[in-house]
Amino acid sequence: MARAPYITAAGARALREELQTLWRVTRPELTRRVSEAAALGDRSENAEYIYGKKALRELDRRVRYLSKRLDEVQVVDRTPGPEAGIRFGATVQLSGEGQRTRTLRIVGYDEIDPARRWISIDAPVARALLGKHPGDTLALPGPAGPERWTVEAFAYDAP
Repeated sequence: MARAPYITAAGARALREELQTLWRVTRPELTRRVSEAAALGDRSENAEYIYGKKALRELDRRVRYLSKRLDEVQVVDRTPGPEAGIRFGATVQLSGEGQRTRTLRIVGYDEIDPARRWISIDAPVARALLGKHPGDTLALPGPAGPERWTVEAFAYDAP
C-alpha cells in the first residue's frame, strides 16, 4: 500500500533539520573517526574501523531516505474550514462508553508518534475519522473488536 505523501509544516521542518544535522555534523565527525581508525593499520581486525564503516553506511542510507522523502512529500500548510469535517492535521477528541476519552492527531507517516497519540492518515482509525463532525458516532477498531466512539471536537494547529 502506498503511503499518503502528506506531512505537516512542522514535520517537514523536523525532517530537514535532521537531514542537515546528519550531513553537516554527524557525518563529518563519523568520517573523521573512521579515518583515524584506518590510520591505525590492519583494517581487517580493526573493530573501530569495521563498525565505523557500518555506521557510515547506515547514516548514508538515512540521508538518502530523507533526501528522497523530502522530495516526495507534500506539505499541508492550510487548514480546511470546519464544514469539511476532520481532515489531515486535525487533533480529534473522542468519547466512548464508560466515560472513556481519547485524543488523536492525524499526521503523515513520517510524524507518527504513539506516545503523543499521533497516527498516520493511512491508519484505519484515521480513515474512519475523515469527514466526521462533532456529534458523529462511529465504530473504530479496538483490541476486542469494533468500539463505538463519538466525535466531541476537532481542531487544527496553526500552520
